Amino acid sequence: MRLSNETLGQLPEGVRVPRYDRSKLSAGIVHIGLGNFHRAHQAWYLHRLMDAGLAHDWAIVGAGVRAPDAKMRERLLAQDCLTTLIELSPEGTSAEVIGSMIDFVPVEEGHGPLIERMAQPDIRIVALTVTEGGYYVDPATKGFAAAHEDIRHDAENPGGPRTAFGAMIEALRRRRDAGHPAFTCQSCDNLQGNGDVLRQTVVSLARLSDPELADWIDANSAFPNSMVDSIAPATGPNELALVRELGIEDDAPVTHENFRQWVIEDRFCAGRPPWDEAGATFTDEVHAYEAMKIRILNAGHQVIATPGELLGVETISGCMENPLIAALFRKVEREEIAPHVAPVPGMTPEAYVDLIARRFANPRIVDTVRRVAFDGSSRHTGFLHPIIRDGLAAGVPVEGLALVEAMWARMCAGTREDGSRIEANDPIWDQLHEAATAAKDRPAAWLEQRHLYGDLADRSRFADAFARWLGMIWQDGTEAALKHYAGA
Repeated sequence: MRLSNETLGQLPEGVRVPRYDRSKLSAGIVHIGLGNFHRAHQAWYLHRLMDAGLAHDWAIVGAGVRAPDAKMRERLLAQDCLTTLIELSPEGTSAEVIGSMIDFVPVEEGHGPLIERMAQPDIRIVALTVTEGGYYVDPATKGFAAAHEDIRHDAENPGGPRTAFGAMIEALRRRRDAGHPAFTCQSCDNLQGNGDVLRQTVVSLARLSDPELADWIDANSAFPNSMVDSIAPATGPNELALVRELGIEDDAPVTHENFRQWVIEDRFCAGRPPWDEAGATFTDEVHAYEAMKIRILNAGHQVIATPGELLGVETISGCMENPLIAALFRKVEREEIAPHVAPVPGMTPEAYVDLIARRFANPRIVDTVRRVAFDGSSRHTGFLHPIIRDGLAAGVPVEGLALVEAMWARMCAGTREDGSRIEANDPIWDQLHEAATAAKDRPAAWLEQRHLYGDLADRSRFADAFARWLGMIWQDGTEAALKHYAGA
């Protein structure tokens, strides 16, 4: 059955469908970046509120700023912006159609339609999922990357920006000039202090072209921090086949695990939906939750995906089935990561490690190693390097983390241990490949990428361990290094 408003009542028995009249929904949120994670996470929370008779004036208008987003727009508009969510747990499968999104603005160069829609006063939140590497942050200093060509373009062309942030700034300018209030800017990406990072990017970019507007945004908009968590793999042939097996024709289905969490600062300038009534948590302690998640889950993803890529393991669950990679995960998490994580209400770091191990091992979730290993230049610097610095400062082990960094350097050389080619998988792959090739004979060449490692190259306890592991990997192989670490 082709998914649409008209066919909701005809979908197979057992598929949960919206219990509200979608024709009576009105917009309140523009969300930029309509990937699988957003639709399995934030859009689901809002959908469940709507099912309960709440938040009918907070519907989502989708948006994108990249050319591929236009294809997603076509797919979603063709099915009335409905999405089939397929929950995959070890115990079975369930399906739900969500309807919290009602429109998708045209994707055009200069982002005119997006700016116009965000400038309208019914939009009270503009949210983003643009990946953790998409905020124009210098990886070494964590400051604003003002020299980036996209930023320079937007500073010189504020009325026709290239980035989502430039579009938000222009929309906020129009709202200010029209006497409308500012909207809340809400990051839903895996960044520690994601709201603070978003504020830095938006306000800093605005200041390059209009300091007075930057001050107005800083004073009148809000940038709540949040922690978001659910595994939603990319959609491919397997996922499309799965939704057809359920009896639904959906060109943009989403599979996800049977877990989701959203922890949010209650800091909004123009109201918000009562997401807590759908299971989200509002708290002033977001940083503790996000530190636990980013350090144990997100860093853990890199810990296992890096050797997984080298050994030709295709999925994250497959990595957890590999005894050497699983042993690496357990030891690094317990000895080198958990000591730097504080407990949160109802969860200790040790219990969270066990939870993440179970989630990663779920064989129903076909989350690819390639997806998780993508953009290591952002993910290693954001998730792993701060833990290394903490370990060095505290005098606790960093051997396993040094091994992971050495495996990343070996991975960026571009071949697996069986000789097969690793395709470019990072925005700066050419630069990484050049450094990785040089590091085969001179390990320091990798750490000399100061924009990634900063002063870690000068920290002998880490740098010596890195050099030792990289030499072992090149000489004896990844498995030998993993066995040595597990037995050390």
